[in-house]
Amino acid sequence: MRRNVLLVALLALGAGACRQDMHDAPRFESFEANAFYADGRASRVAPAGTVARGWLRADEALYTGRANGETVAEFPFPIAAADLQRGQQRYGIYCTPCHGQLGDGQGMVVQRGLRRAASYHDERLRQERVGYFYDVITNGFGAMQGYAEQIPVRDRWLIVAYVRALQRSQNATLAEVPADRQRELTSTTPAAAAAAVPH
Repeated sequence: MRRNVLLVALLALGAGACRQDMHDAPRFESFEANAFYADGRASRVAPAGTVARGWLRADEALYTGRANGETVAEFPFPIAAADLQRGQQRYGIYCTPCHGQLGDGQGMVVQRGLRRAASYHDERLRQERVGYFYDVITNGFGAMQGYAEQIPVRDRWLIVAYVRALQRSQNATLAEVPADRQRELTSTTPAAAAAAVPH
């Protein structure tokens, strides 16, 4: 009996000594040396031209706001009314604190004493191409940080579309208003006319 207990104990100790924990699996760690390969590295180099799934950026205009080194003048996809609403929502989240609801650079941050943000109604910015605004949202400019990490590509373009709508709403002439709305605007008080212009 004593012999059997001793045999079982030795087998148990032997089995425990052969145990391989999952956290200590027989594998190579990143950048570890490996004599098996001629270059001595365990990590293999990706083949030339390899792109991680979902990270192909073939449309330069869409992802950078540029084409052939120049900022683009046109949006890389059609903008619908629902897109403008989404752009307005995203603008309200990310841009209003500095640029203000009207895009005049008088957001709450500025009202609290920090540096004034750019007004989208400055003539220089009214003349800028849409790719310029996309590039600034993506990479930042001056005191403004880039928002590439926070705002997806499509939403950045929708914010640019809304900025264009803001610029138009604050600088529109009566001649640019549809004829049926012109009568409405000319027959009301100046304050009511301003409120009637679509923002």
